[in-house]
Amino acid sequence: MGNTLLPGRRLKALLLWLCFSFTSAPLFPQDQQINFNTAYRFPLSIGAEYQSLSPFAPYGAQFNIFELSASLRWPIPPIPVLQPTLRAGMMTFTDQNLQDARDWSHIHGYGALGLTYANRFAKSFELGLEALAGFDEALFANLLPEIGMVNSANLLFEAGARIALNPSYNLSIDIHPNLKYLLSLSDLKEFDGFLFGIGFSASYRFGQDPDAPQAIIRSLRFERVSFPAAFAAMQSYYVKKPLGSVEVFNTEKSSLTELQVSFFQAGYMDSPTPGATIAELKPGERLTIELPASFNQQVFTTEGVTPLTGEIIASYKSRGRAAEQRQAVTYDLHDKTAVTWDDDRKVAAFITPADSALRNYASYIRQVCKEETLSTYSEPLQLAIQVFNALGEAGIMYQVDPTLPFTKVQGNPMVVDSISLPRDTLKRTTGDCDDLTVLFCSLLETAGMETAFITVPGHIYAAFNTKLPGAEYGKLHPDRSMSISLEGQLWVPVEITLIGKTGFPEAWRKGVEEWKEHEGQPEKRGFYPTRSAQEIYRPVGLKETDLGLQYGRKEKILEGFRRDLDKLIEGVVEEVASSARKSGRKEDYNKLGILYGQFGRYPQAEAAFQSALRADPGYLNAQINLANLLFLKKAYAESAARYVKSLEGLEKQKQGKSPKSLKVLLNLSRAYYQMERFKEAQEYYARAAAIDEQEAKQYAFLGERAGGESRAASTRDPAKEILFVEGEE
Repeated sequence: MGNTLLPGRRLKALLLWLCFSFTSAPLFPQDQQINFNTAYRFPLSIGAEYQSLSPFAPYGAQFNIFELSASLRWPIPPIPVLQPTLRAGMMTFTDQNLQDARDWSHIHGYGALGLTYANRFAKSFELGLEALAGFDEALFANLLPEIGMVNSANLLFEAGARIALNPSYNLSIDIHPNLKYLLSLSDLKEFDGFLFGIGFSASYRFGQDPDAPQAIIRSLRFERVSFPAAFAAMQSYYVKKPLGSVEVFNTEKSSLTELQVSFFQAGYMDSPTPGATIAELKPGERLTIELPASFNQQVFTTEGVTPLTGEIIASYKSRGRAAEQRQAVTYDLHDKTAVTWDDDRKVAAFITPADSALRNYASYIRQVCKEETLSTYSEPLQLAIQVFNALGEAGIMYQVDPTLPFTKVQGNPMVVDSISLPRDTLKRTTGDCDDLTVLFCSLLETAGMETAFITVPGHIYAAFNTKLPGAEYGKLHPDRSMSISLEGQLWVPVEITLIGKTGFPEAWRKGVEEWKEHEGQPEKRGFYPTRSAQEIYRPVGLKETDLGLQYGRKEKILEGFRRDLDKLIEGVVEEVASSARKSGRKEDYNKLGILYGQFGRYPQAEAAFQSALRADPGYLNAQINLANLLFLKKAYAESAARYVKSLEGLEKQKQGKSPKSLKVLLNLSRAYYQMERFKEAQEYYARAAAIDEQEAKQYAFLGERAGGESRAASTRDPAKEILFVEGEE
């Protein structure tokens, strides 16, 4: 008896046919946005199939095997690609070996249940996979003539693919390559194993063709479509706010239900953006629907003005039948530099602290000025001074927009203005007031500072938060009106157009003057914190590249920073200095010396303390504070000697347990700590803790055992932590 051959020719033919089908599938451009599985879903399919079968292993004889079957499929409504499948059929095995005494011819009757996955790639083409399992009964009529009919129960498993061509909605013709596996439940095991088959089937699909004229539902009429120009910079705004609107009108005499209206823009959106969901639209009812738009990052790649055609998509049910209507809309998309001034907060979209080029620039500025930055003066104010001077050194200059100056566009929503992104202003080195404002604010925001922008008639400029409470205005400037108090914190305005023309203190004062000009008409000025505005207008998307910037000469940046910082510090101490000069009191000179010492102006501080001692040579406060200056100048041994002498003086005055003695003991302990004489540091710390344990806890590291870890634990700034003595305590 011969063996049955593996059907290699059939497999090759099938692979060639599949390749041809994939490459020639009619995927038309207009079909790319259609979900064919949903659009052409049918409720039920009934089909008939014929296929020829070949075993993978020899049976000991040659057989002619074929199958006739019928099947039912019903797509799951929410997931039409998944289709439960029921199949019943008959397989006929005809024994071709006429020499054998036994006739192994037999017939199988089976039923199987499973699941088909069918994906419709185009209106007339779909591919699918299926898996089924069922029960099979084999009947042998002539195997044992003396006994009669012999039967054998089997389990049947099947997996296959379907390649379907759909000449119409109701008719489908399938090619069905598949594998079957028979597993006998009786002692008759000769036919266990795999069978390969290629079937041909035709199916009738119930339901109405959605493309048939009588099936197309047009129950809605689109009216009053309004789509003004869109702006890429407002990408985040359109997610929650409308890009356009449409009025829908129910033309039917019955209600429409489950109405969903959305907007889609091919190429610039990943999926339609829902606009509204309406449970019921009554007969003859009109409804205006606002349509937001969730654009993707592609909108930031456009240049100038790009005409677009989008689609309003409405899906609903009319008399229980699902329907969809689409309405084309045209509008213009402006690039990411364009804006209209109907809402001043839109400026926030152009402030881009995440730009790596700006982060690198701000980091460079901070590194240049690191050694000159004072920990005892407002750090945000100092960074603003540094950035202001660095921009001036980089050649950034104010230049009025010759075509659309801010005075003409502010408050005029009909005029499209352009704001340069900070990285572009840095490259061009010129900009008008809005360009320079967003550049300055962006650089400060990259460093974690909180910024704002101020608008007054015809002008916009910057401001930043010092984080100082309103009551501590004197730490910035002796004049309370030189800062803006907002929610209990002090903000500093900066006239940014003065970059490269004057120093920071003058720009600060000018910003204050512009703010005060409208004190009596506050409605004419606006103060907009950047981060609050960016909750509505998020920063535009950037394609980051290295700008190749020349950041400016370090020495010039430092020179400008020192100059402006000295001027501001002199302004802060001037009131105290004037008071000391007028009174000549030791207490006033001591206060002045402390202020200079905290600002790192040690020569001026020493002169003030010496003036206090000239008024009273035995004045211990000034003596202690002179020791503090030595500590700050890192003359630790000399400062320790003076602290010891001061303690002796306090003991004589019976103040050995006073708060003043506590400060001296802690300062002395710290001096020994800096000299790595940890035993003495611990000794004096213990004496301080005996006076006020709670206060001393803040400096607990001074009482720890010596070692690298203990020393590393002290990360405090001496200029901030040194304990000056001011009053009589």
